[in-house]
Amino acid sequence: MREITPAQHRMAYLTIAVGVLLGIFGLVRIGALAISLGTAVIAFTQWNQRKFDRYMPLAIAVVLFGLALALPKGL
Repeated sequence: MREITPAQHRMAYLTIAVGVLLGIFGLVRIGALAISLGTAVIAFTQWNQRKFDRYMPLAIAVVLFGLALALPKGL
């Protein structure tokens, strides 16, 4: 797997933080998508790690993406 730069790693963490803030302020669907995107980027960078460190963040990202799609619109 291709390594990412420290700036891209910080951008992934920033995306997760923005997703959490969006979720707090009521934009849960967009927040969950942002968190899943950032988590997936971090999971793919740790592909040469142990299995748990590799698959758990990726599983969380997939579940959050599914949750964001399943949420009802306009509550």
